[in-house]
Amino acid sequence: MNRRLAWTAVCLALSAIGSFIKLPTFVGSIALDSAPALVAAGVLGPCAGAAVAGLGHLVSALIAGFPLGPVHWFVALEMAGLGALFAVLHRRGWKIGSAVVFFIGNAFLAPLPLAVSFGWPFVFAVIPPLSAAAAVNVLIAAAIMPVVVRLAAKMGGEAPHA
Repeated sequence: MNRRLAWTAVCLALSAIGSFIKLPTFVGSIALDSAPALVAAGVLGPCAGAAVAGLGHLVSALIAGFPLGPVHWFVALEMAGLGALFAVLHRRGWKIGSAVVFFIGNAFLAPLPLAVSFGWPFVFAVIPPLSAAAAVNVLIAAAIMPVVVRLAAKMGGEAPHA
């Protein structure tokens, strides 16, 4: 249990660092904070993936000054759900499928509820930068995950699942 908590904390810290790497957009909270969340999801499971994804988004929004106001709490819940879904699919062996589902969910489905508060022009304007960020986050996670699994196995203890 202590190792899992330590790995989760490391992923959350890396997510906070990734939240400083912003894409130049009008929103300000679109960043590279999801890659560590995907690693946590793929290696540690749905709970860790959800926690790191949700909290990572909140850190990214905080650094940007919460440009969407309290809507960021809803977006954090969406990100937590996407992190957990990624973990479930990844553990079933659908490694590429989990990445595709996360990409589609993050880039195209997650912004849809924002039309209620900000209108459809906002949703259509935010999709391209979200697509770029989701793609980069998925590619980073895919590159790092096998290394993390080997490192964790070398350190002993419970073997991660990636």
